[in-house]
Amino acid sequence: MDAQVQTGTRGYGIVVEPLHGQVTARRNGIILAQSTRAKVMYETRLPPAVYFPAEDVTVPLSPHTALQTFCPFKGTASYRDILLPGDRVPNGVWAYEDAMPEAEAISGHIGFMPGAEAEFDLGRNTVEMPDYGNISGPVIDWLLRDASLVPTPEELTAALAEKLVEQGIYLSRLSVMAWSLHPLIAGKNYIWQRKTGEVTTYAPSYEIHDHPAYRNSPLRHVSNGLGGVRHRLDACCSDDAFPILEDLRKEGATDYVAMPLRFSDGRINVLTLTSAHPNGFSTANLGLIFECSGVIARYYEIFMQRENAQSLLETYVGKRTGARVLGGEIRRGDGDEIDAAIMFCDLRGSTRLEEQLGRQDYIALLNQFFETASTIVHDHGGEVLKFIGDAVLAVFPAGSDPEQARTQALNSARAIVARLEEIAGEEDGHRCEAAIGIAYGRVTYGNVGSRERLDFTVIGQAANIAARLGDYGKTVNHPVVVSCDILSDPSHGIPLGAVSLHNVSQPVTCFAIPARPAPQAAAE
Repeated sequence: MDAQVQTGTRGYGIVVEPLHGQVTARRNGIILAQSTRAKVMYETRLPPAVYFPAEDVTVPLSPHTALQTFCPFKGTASYRDILLPGDRVPNGVWAYEDAMPEAEAISGHIGFMPGAEAEFDLGRNTVEMPDYGNISGPVIDWLLRDASLVPTPEELTAALAEKLVEQGIYLSRLSVMAWSLHPLIAGKNYIWQRKTGEVTTYAPSYEIHDHPAYRNSPLRHVSNGLGGVRHRLDACCSDDAFPILEDLRKEGATDYVAMPLRFSDGRINVLTLTSAHPNGFSTANLGLIFECSGVIARYYEIFMQRENAQSLLETYVGKRTGARVLGGEIRRGDGDEIDAAIMFCDLRGSTRLEEQLGRQDYIALLNQFFETASTIVHDHGGEVLKFIGDAVLAVFPAGSDPEQARTQALNSARAIVARLEEIAGEEDGHRCEAAIGIAYGRVTYGNVGSRERLDFTVIGQAANIAARLGDYGKTVNHPVVVSCDILSDPSHGIPLGAVSLHNVSQPVTCFAIPARPAPQAAAE
């Protein structure tokens, strides 16, 4: 160029200049584009990019590919393959078909990706990297120094919004949608409103993906890798606008941006920004946020990984056990000697049920059985340690109240049997029966296994006796059988005597438990 662009500004900038005379792009001697109307874009942090009018591209191009990328002030870029004789360059060119006002000069123009290996003959133009200066300020200083000390994602969201406002960005609303790995929750949506200064957190279930409001929303658009979104809301409504934009417009919003926050595993989360200022967001505003987006994403990724670890541990090993593992009890042999009531709850006749129902219906029944047992155990203060085939292993730690642990286990067993009876009587309900054994004693509660694969469980005679009592109950047709140390009052059970159990050296005195506790005698 005749004059090199120099930008001493400390803010993010974008400048488009015409190139003079004929400019040519070649690949291995083949002319890709040739024009006297080419332009060069200077953008902070990026090398200068040469753009050609679409009609001056001489090489054949494919239809648009699935790839889209987003720039908050250029817009959404679409890509096409370059078609050469005996060769194809995937996503070799890009174009902003409908560029934002800041980059309107390159709207519909074609740029060549580095992978296209285009060589540019600029004629008498000189194109050099400008001196962009250094972008810094309160937001970046805070991200580098203090943001790591913020303890929760809600507080991070509020602090980030407030820092952007301090920087002079006219922000009225900010939200972050971060996807999670949770069996019930699709993710967390943190929404900050300037008028209240508070953050509201939503935890939508996976049904959100089928909800019309989400399917036609910027969140879905960005999360699916379709590029970012920007709309000036003080302009006339456009046919492709999302419904939420009309809601924001009615609240006085003038500008809206949704941009991707990428996690290191490839998942695309979403940051949205809304302004109510007449001028909306400036190029410098969005440039600053865009430059910071990678760091912002990492902070949220740390929070979500922590939540994911907790939810996965609670899902697979239970809340109490999950907390112990997160607390650092992850070495083989780590654990405690505790007194506890141990329950082993087995589904009776599982082989017959699978043959009668078929695999899919049997799995649905098995999940219902597990759900019933797990919910009741949890409601009675116990914890399900694991599912073993078609059985549930649960623990009721005694702590300082052994009697309470015994009672909790006993009441859980009665409630499970009663609930299964109710399910059998419901419409479309299948009859399934449990065989439950309960024993009390000292067990090791902790990690066992190999160096590569650990299992958090209970080991001890009480666990073995509980499993054997459940098996014994099947032979005498009693759904609940307990060792004698579970009952504080033997009259509440049906004596079964001293029973020899498999792999238990001494006979165990045990009782069958009626479905309902015996009525208390009236006080005289």
